[in-house]
Amino acid sequence: MLYPINLELKDLQITIIGGGEVAYRKCKNFLDFDKNVKVVSLDFIDKFNELKDNIEIIRDTYKEEYIKESFIVVAATNNKETNKQIGIYCRDNGKLVNVVDDINLSNYTVPSYIRRGDLLISVSTGGKSPSLSSKIKKELSEKYDDSYEEYINLLGIARVNIIKKYENISQRKKMLNDLVNLTLEELREHIKSN
Repeated sequence: MLYPINLELKDLQITIIGGGEVAYRKCKNFLDFDKNVKVVSLDFIDKFNELKDNIEIIRDTYKEEYIKESFIVVAATNNKETNKQIGIYCRDNGKLVNVVDDINLSNYTVPSYIRRGDLLISVSTGGKSPSLSSKIKKELSEKYDDSYEEYINLLGIARVNIIKKYENISQRKKMLNDLVNLTLEELREHIKSN
């Protein structure tokens, strides 16, 4: 069973081995979180050209030296044996690895997610049904639209104000819990009046 966790990627080295569609999608996911990535492959699909200013591209075959310093590795080649080698090396050396064609060699997966500023909602089926994850993600995207970015920011401002203003812990807790029942407009008004 997989354990859900959010990682701060800022100081972590990330390497993707592969230059195809799956590698591209994985790369885009990391870039969504402002993380530079090293991508190693002899051949790259054209889509990588739009990312070239934000990633390090190494045109070569897989070699251990490319992942030695990495904390997170994605094995996304079109060669099952190479992916297996990467998976085994990473597991033996305490690295997080996602082997795209072998969930049993992976020690992490990446859930489908929706990001609205600091609101991050993720959905996972443990690799059993990416289609179901995608369906649920679509449903959640409609419910939690782009306005939630502002909503979360306003909740953060209100929280800081309440913590500064009220010393009584139970009073704070009740007020903070009541805030999440406000609409966006009501929350805006609450911030203006406090």
